[in-house]
Amino acid sequence: MKQLTLILLSGLMFMGINSLKAGVVTVSGRQLFVNDSLYTIRGICYHPVPKGSDKRSFGNLTEDLVLMKEAGINTIRVYSPITEEAVLNEINAAGLKLIISFGYNQGGSNDILSGTFINYIKTFKNHDAILFWELGNEYNYHPEWFGGDIQNWYNALNNAADLIHKSDPSHPVATAHGELPNSLALSMCPNIDVWGLNVYRWDNPEDIFPEWAAVSSKPMYLSEAGADSYMSAKMNGYDQGSNEKAQADATKNILNDIFRHPNICSGVALFAFTDEWWKAGNNNAQDPGGWAPNSSGVPYDGTPNEEFWGILDIERNKKMVFEVVKEKFKELR
Repeated sequence: MKQLTLILLSGLMFMGINSLKAGVVTVSGRQLFVNDSLYTIRGICYHPVPKGSDKRSFGNLTEDLVLMKEAGINTIRVYSPITEEAVLNEINAAGLKLIISFGYNQGGSNDILSGTFINYIKTFKNHDAILFWELGNEYNYHPEWFGGDIQNWYNALNNAADLIHKSDPSHPVATAHGELPNSLALSMCPNIDVWGLNVYRWDNPEDIFPEWAAVSSKPMYLSEAGADSYMSAKMNGYDQGSNEKAQADATKNILNDIFRHPNICSGVALFAFTDEWWKAGNNNAQDPGGWAPNSSGVPYDGTPNEEFWGILDIERNKKMVFEVVKEKFKELR
């Protein structure tokens, strides 16, 4: 019997993680469950681009996963699919889950417009790293991408979610919406199971939770929230320039607000893991500035300095905010 058990285990290892049956992720009421256990997202947005580049690379993945585990992170949100199975396997082996996002028009590669996104889902739907699928990222701010009519996006979104449900009954479908969705978005997208909301309301997003509860009975999480570590001017008690304390203070208040509402909110994907030097200027230098839609609520200066949002700098040195995240996420484990 012992020899048979070893043979079976060896066979499973040979088959690989992707061929094993994935865990089942479900929603019940406002909450998210993995294999019938309540799941709270202690997440991070992750788009690792090396210094001097504008392309995502997983060259630092092993180091990054160690740091994520130290910070108490259990979920990684990526902005485009991870096509390297070895990367998915390493994330799974570290015990973290993935929110895999699909763009609308990515040149015919795993995107919604071409329909190729469903091929990715069929390939990786049994991978145990997957938490759920997510369609789009605050596209409601960009009707110009859809012939000037945002209803074109909502139709595409709802149809894509329906197609996923037919192909993969084991994972929910989400979207990342900019702020609170209006009645048009909600009525046109009944196939969305989980609503992600990108919310920047200074250091106090607390009102979003009763607002959500008033318009929907579905699960929600904050698909983006956080603060940058650069002050464009001296204001609100913080000096101009690089300012890790401003970021740490704001993030602490934001996280405290989020996790006071466990019956409504399923967690957060904090923005972001590392500073992103490719966003505002010279890819070999960290530049202040950058632009993002609807960003006047960024603490504490109303300015989204796009290259300063990491809880780590680009060299993986911890900022003050890292310890804030670590302390809060430790409370939730």
